[in-house]
Amino acid sequence: MSLSERLTGLPLRENIPITLVGLGHGAIHWTDAVFYLLLPALSTTLGLSYTETGALVSIFHFSAFGANFFSGPLVDLTGRRVMFQVLSVAVGALALMAMGLAATFLALACLVVVLGVTSNLWHPPAISFLSNRYPKNRGYALSIHGLGASAGDTLAPLTAGALIAAFGWQAAAEISALPALAVAVVLAVGLMRYETRKAEGTAARGVGLTEYLAGIRTVIANRAILGLCIMSGFRSMTQGGLLAFLPLYLADVMHSGPVMIGIAMAAMQVGGVVATPAAGIWSDRVGRRTVVLAGLTASTVLITSLTFLGSEVAFIAGISLLGFVLYAVRPVVHSWMMDLTPDHLGGSATSLMFGTQSGFSILMPIVGGMLADQFGLASVFYMLAGTILMTNILTLRLPDERPA
Repeated sequence: MSLSERLTGLPLRENIPITLVGLGHGAIHWTDAVFYLLLPALSTTLGLSYTETGALVSIFHFSAFGANFFSGPLVDLTGRRVMFQVLSVAVGALALMAMGLAATFLALACLVVVLGVTSNLWHPPAISFLSNRYPKNRGYALSIHGLGASAGDTLAPLTAGALIAAFGWQAAAEISALPALAVAVVLAVGLMRYETRKAEGTAARGVGLTEYLAGIRTVIANRAILGLCIMSGFRSMTQGGLLAFLPLYLADVMHSGPVMIGIAMAAMQVGGVVATPAAGIWSDRVGRRTVVLAGLTASTVLITSLTFLGSEVAFIAGISLLGFVLYAVRPVVHSWMMDLTPDHLGGSATSLMFGTQSGFSILMPIVGGMLADQFGLASVFYMLAGTILMTNILTLRLPDERPA
């Protein structure tokens, strides 16, 4: 048995598609993370209030929510999982590049809509592709998918923070789009050949409409699936609130510059890079709920503690620990959903989950912005501690075992 098989349970060659999909997921999160890091600078340039800045983030989540109505069904009915992955990365990168040319709130809002749609469009084809291809190593495969996200979220703030300091936010948006465009080319060249490999479970074949509708009714009627979606919605609401308001807290309360904000946001992701693969492999062995509960409980404690950390160094250390436990949970939740879902409906089940996440996340930035305007930014973190606590309560009521 090779070293790769001992560590991952798969031969080295079978890790290539997983790595490519993880790279693409990293590019999606790269563009999203750059957008979040642009918020303090663009809000200052355009004279936006916290509520208006939060509204941009809500627009992102609202457009992602709307995309769920067509992204999952398109993937399941056409079977073109790889093609949609390539499109989502390329179009999202172009929207980020155009953002550097936008000079009004309305123009930015339109481009944020495109970012939200492409961010959502990625997940149904990518997660169903990996889930169908690696059913016995689902936790591991989706943990590498999550690792790519954490890597993109780690590198983007460091790069964008330096670019903003050197060239301004408009040029930073344009330059930051180039790596994502390069990844889209790599995916088109390296991953497209897996689209037609029928024998390996990734065929470019959809399902009939009658079969699809019958199956999706079964999925929606499954209380465990709906409960998992709602739990994931609260977790995503918390994560989105952190991404939106941590840069603002660092800039306005801790008085950090763009480079230090980039370092802080990257520090939160570094923990996820370390923890994500271990959490995925562990969940394959001990069950999904055990791993999810451990991560969510620790996240609740850490979010509650953040505003009591007075120094910049202590605050960044707290963010890093939070990322270690919060982001490790993400791929395990996705694996849990795929455990409960028929293979041919993976795209639609993923859309259902991400649609719930987006729906829950729409109001958080606006409500958080209103709280910050009225009571200060610290009040937002107390609200986020409450939403992550709700995920713990819901997780306790979910079944841990896989269906027969």
